[in-house]
Amino acid sequence: MDTILVTGGAGFIGSNFVRQWLAEEPGRLVNYDKLTYAGNLDSLADVFDDPRHIFIQGDICDGVTVRRVLEEYRPWAIINFAAESHVDRSIDGPAEFVQTNVVGTFRLLEAAREYWSQLPPSEKERFRFLHVSTDEVYGSLGPTGYFTEETPYAPNSPYSASKAAADHFARAYHHTYGLPVLVTNCSNNYGPYQFPEKLIPLMILNALEGKPLPVYGDGLNVRDWLYVEDHCRALRMVLHRARPGSEYNIGGNCEKTNLEIVHAICSLVDRLRPDLPHRPCRQLITFVKDRPGHDRRYAIDASKIRRELGWEPRETFETGLERTVKWYLENTTWVERVTSGKYRRERLGLGQTVS
Repeated sequence: MDTILVTGGAGFIGSNFVRQWLAEEPGRLVNYDKLTYAGNLDSLADVFDDPRHIFIQGDICDGVTVRRVLEEYRPWAIINFAAESHVDRSIDGPAEFVQTNVVGTFRLLEAAREYWSQLPPSEKERFRFLHVSTDEVYGSLGPTGYFTEETPYAPNSPYSASKAAADHFARAYHHTYGLPVLVTNCSNNYGPYQFPEKLIPLMILNALEGKPLPVYGDGLNVRDWLYVEDHCRALRMVLHRARPGSEYNIGGNCEKTNLEIVHAICSLVDRLRPDLPHRPCRQLITFVKDRPGHDRRYAIDASKIRRELGWEPRETFETGLERTVKWYLENTTWVERVTSGKYRRERLGLGQTVS
């Protein structure tokens, strides 16, 4: 049976990819996830018992277990989502980011190289290793211009530095060993099942509960926003159509300041929950001390993937955000369960150690 291996498939983007793949692609999917605070089986509840979905709890840093999984299930592709991914957490505890994002990616690449080198010629030709990364590796833009696939790397946070290192390892394994690697760098994702430390879910949930809406600095930092299901469709196109060694930037062509995002969320919550006693939610906005080293602007030039693979985002920001807000309003049980651990939507990124 055709099989792919997805690492980090219980996280935000990974779980959305798993659900989309099982709904629209044939074959079996092996989901390998460590189940850290941001990886949750509740995010897979609707597909967990699908006979084509095999879940294995494991760490990509554990090369022995990864090799065993590869030998047992013999996937034709590996899609690597496994990563520590929150800038604020990387400020408080960078060591975990080095371990997972750098060492873990290296261990995974080593296991994949060993497995790939022993495949029969036809399977070796088909095999792909898709490494999923971020636009944050490029650093910060001024008021104009866009990140392209040729933009030099200039990471400014421990998180983006760790992802940059992982990207470099992935590319090096293609150029040095011939491993058929693909690398993608995406803009800010949003949508269902995102852990509520990130901007959009945090603001939705705090607005619902009448809690302060903390906006860093002046709120004018700009990001390019991409609906997670559009991102997953792009990754599937890359996996099926791209040549080994290819790199693609994936963005939503949707630049918004953080303050614009918060205002849009407030308007949607006000409209969808007219019963809230603390409406209008904009009065909850609270400007707080900026994040250390906060990049001012990111913007993706996604013309290469449009031109070469024909991908276009299906969601506008308005439709995607409304779908997202409605999902959080309708899935309070998921929210309660994923936040029942240590994280309680407190401020992160103050340089205090995360245990």
